[in-house]
Amino acid sequence: MTKIPDPRMPTISQAVPVDPHQLPERAAALLDDGYRVALIAAHDDRLSGSPDGSSDGTGLRVVYLFTRGETLGRAESRIELQLRLDPAAPRLPSLARLSFPAGRFEREMHDLFGILVTDHPLPQRLVRHFHWPRGWHPMLSDAGAPPAFGDVEGPYPFRTVEGPGVYEIPVGPVHAGMIEPGHFRFSVVGETILNLKARLWFVHRGIEKLFQNRTPEHGVELAERVSGDTSVGHTLAFCQAVEDARSIQVSENVARRRAVLCELERLYNHVTDIGALCNDVAHSILNAHAQRIREQLLRINDQVTGHRLLRGAIRPGVTTLAALPDPTHLASLAGDIAEIAALALAHSVIRDRFTGTAVLTTQQAHDIGALGYVARASGLAVDARHDHPTHTARFVRAEPTTTAGDVLARFCARTDEITYSVAILTTLLAHLDGDLGTNQKANERVASASPSGTPRSGVGIVEGWRGTIVHRVELDGTDRLTRCKIVDPSFLNWPALPAALTDTIVPDFPLVNKSFNLSYAGNDL
Repeated sequence: MTKIPDPRMPTISQAVPVDPHQLPERAAALLDDGYRVALIAAHDDRLSGSPDGSSDGTGLRVVYLFTRGETLGRAESRIELQLRLDPAAPRLPSLARLSFPAGRFEREMHDLFGILVTDHPLPQRLVRHFHWPRGWHPMLSDAGAPPAFGDVEGPYPFRTVEGPGVYEIPVGPVHAGMIEPGHFRFSVVGETILNLKARLWFVHRGIEKLFQNRTPEHGVELAERVSGDTSVGHTLAFCQAVEDARSIQVSENVARRRAVLCELERLYNHVTDIGALCNDVAHSILNAHAQRIREQLLRINDQVTGHRLLRGAIRPGVTTLAALPDPTHLASLAGDIAEIAALALAHSVIRDRFTGTAVLTTQQAHDIGALGYVARASGLAVDARHDHPTHTARFVRAEPTTTAGDVLARFCARTDEITYSVAILTTLLAHLDGDLGTNQKANERVASASPSGTPRSGVGIVEGWRGTIVHRVELDGTDRLTRCKIVDPSFLNWPALPAALTDTIVPDFPLVNKSFNLSYAGNDL
C-alpha cells in the first residue's frame, strides 16, 4: 500500500458572516472554486447564542459548510457562511439552482425550523409528515410536545405521469422482511419505469434534538445509533467534531486505531451487499458463502471491540481496542471474497442482469452530489480518507476502476473497496504501537477540556462505508451540546436512485435498490 507522508491535519473552519442578499453570490463563488455544499444547518439561538458571538440569542441562524479536498491540487479547507435571520420573518434566498444538495437541505430546514426559502424550484415538504399540524416545526426551542397523529394536510403530493398505457404501482412503506419503511411510487408503461418517486421519512426519531443539552460523552450513544450499520463512521465523525470544538488533537496511534475500525466496518458491510446482490438474481449459494464470511468478520469485530457492530471503542479524545485483527486472516478472507466475486461475474445470468441496468451517469452523479461507492462507480474520484485525512500517513485516493454507473459497476466498486480496505488495514496494523488501552496523554487532554465559558463549534468528516459523513457540533460555555447537525451520505445519494431507474424495468427494482443500499435511518434523523 502506497502512503503519502503529510504532517498537515484538517483545518478549523473559517466562519464568514454574510447577509442573505449576499448569499447566492458568495455560494456561487465557492462552488466555482471547487467547493461542495457539505452541510446546511439551521440553529435556534434563542436559548444558547452562537459560538462566534454573531447572535445575541434572539433569533434563527443558518450555517452553510463548504468543503474542498485536494482534487484541484490544493490543501483541504473548510469555509462556513453564517447568516442571522429576522426572528419575526425568517427567510433567505434559495441556492437550489446552484446546488442540488442545497435545495434538499433547504426543504429540510423549512420543515424543521419554519425558515422560508424564497425562489425554491421545488418548495414542497420533504421531512414533515402529514400529521404534523401546519406551522409546527419540531426543531424550534418553543415547538412543544409532538402533536397527536391525524390527517391534517392530506397525502404527499406525488408527481403524476399521464399518457397512453401509463399506470402507477405503489410499494410500501411496509415491506416484506426486515427492511425499513419507505414508499415508492412507480409510473410505468408495461414493465418500463418512466418515473419513480421515493417517499421516505417514516422513521423520524428527532435524533438531532436529542443531542441538545447532553455532554459530548453522553452524545456518543446517540451517534452510534444514527444508522446501525455505520456505528463507527458516525461515532468517529461526532468525536472529531467535538475534538475540533475543544481544540484537542488526538495522538497518531489513536487516529490509526480509528482508521482500523472504519475499515473493519467497511469490510463486513460490503461483503453483505455482495452476497445480497447475488441473492437478488437467484444465486443463493454465493450469498450463503458471503454471509459465512460476514459472520467471520463480525466475530473479528467482537474480538477487537467487544461488540459485533464495533460500538464502545471510540470516545472523544480516546479509542480503546481489546485486540488487533490478524492481517493474515483478513487477507485470507479477502481471497475468499474475491473468489465469490469471480464466480458471480463468470455466471452469464448474473452478468446479464447486472450489465447496463440502472445506469447513473457521471454527469448525473456530479449534479446530484453523489458520494462513496455510488459516486466512484459512476467515475467520480471522491474519497474523504484522502481529501480530509485524519492521520498524518494518508493513503492514495480510491480511484474508480469501473465507471459505467450500472449495477455491475456498483458491484465491482464494492469488490475493489474490499481489496483496498484489506491493504489499508495491513499497513495500519504494521504501524500500531501495540498499546490497546486508553492513551494516558489523550485522557489528560480530555480531562483538561473543562468548560471554557464561551460557545464553540467543530466539524468532523469521515469516509464511512457508504460515503462521506459530516457532523457539526456546537457547545455552550458549560461544554454541553446545543446543536448537532448530521449528514449521512444517504441523504445525498437517495435522489440518485430514481434517476438511475428511469427506463429500467420494475422487476429489477429490488436489485437496483440493493446496488445503492441506502440508509433510511441515516437519511431521516
